[in-house]
Amino acid sequence: MGRAERSGSVRRLLALICATGALAAAPAVHAAANPQVAGLQVALRAHGLYLSQIDGVSGPLTSAALHRFQRQHGLPVGPANARTRRALGPLGGPLFGSRLLRRGEFGWDVSVLQFLLTRRGVYSGALDGYLGKQTAAALRRYQRQMHLSADAVVGPRTLAAIVRRDRVPVRVHQVTVAQRLHTVKVGDTLTAIAKANGTTIRALADANKIDPNRPILIGQRLHIPVATAAIGAQPVDVRAKLDDWSNRLGVDPHLIRALAWMESGYQTRIVSDAGARGVLQTLPTTRKYVEDDIAGRRIPHTVDGDIEVGILYLRHLLQVFHGDEHLALAGWYQGEKAVRENGLYKITKPFVADVLALRARM
Repeated sequence: MGRAERSGSVRRLLALICATGALAAAPAVHAAANPQVAGLQVALRAHGLYLSQIDGVSGPLTSAALHRFQRQHGLPVGPANARTRRALGPLGGPLFGSRLLRRGEFGWDVSVLQFLLTRRGVYSGALDGYLGKQTAAALRRYQRQMHLSADAVVGPRTLAAIVRRDRVPVRVHQVTVAQRLHTVKVGDTLTAIAKANGTTIRALADANKIDPNRPILIGQRLHIPVATAAIGAQPVDVRAKLDDWSNRLGVDPHLIRALAWMESGYQTRIVSDAGARGVLQTLPTTRKYVEDDIAGRRIPHTVDGDIEVGILYLRHLLQVFHGDEHLALAGWYQGEKAVRENGLYKITKPFVADVLALRARM
């Protein structure tokens, strides 16, 4: 579907949603609420089939609306599987946690985000599946509350905070994070650019919202995405590596898992704006300190190497702070010297508390 056609579909769906009335989440949510179900309810409401509250509860009204939709479209009656979600149209996917979310996105996952922001009391607009100005402002408010970068983007750290605090079930999906720009030159093709940068044509097209079947223009600037591990999931190989290095270096693996989840959501190839890399998001200056002063050797720039650097540094902090995990994590977050001279900064305390609380579930 081309951009203009897709835009028209979005407008028609938005008009239908508005015509069915305000989409307010329930002020109190049943214990069995599943935020992903809120995405299904919004999609069904857009089709005029679900007219109750968007509450994330898969009750009889939601089931009846879903089964009616499936019968109308000749689908097997049952759970909202991938086939049903495709039939639901633009609001039928993707599931929350399967992509980086920024302003202008439209879909199931945005509906879930709006539902969650409503529950948190930072959003009072329509649950319409569109990440517009009002939703972006609410997301920034949430990020500030969580002491996250208020960039109105659901990236790894924001998603990790949401998954942990709101217990949103997410599934393994491939996502991309744009890291740098490429200016199109004479002779460039999407195929050649993708191959040169270790990505795919589809990922390039998605990152830049372009039609991969249309020619690119000389001078056009393209975001180059880097494939990452699954967000909101626990890839077995990454967790196994974290456990292996934790045991080798004598650091509590549960603490390392929690720290890695908070820093990257178990992503292996993410690079922050400050240059922090890998599962544990260590800065180049931290790596140099570990290599020069702690390990006394160069450590490979691999997944294992990044994990080893991070754990060696945390072990160092645990040693200098005499096993005090609160101070060690504070040193990780704000710097060892700053902790010694100033104690824990106000913005550091929630990070430390979150990691320690998460450890009990890791």
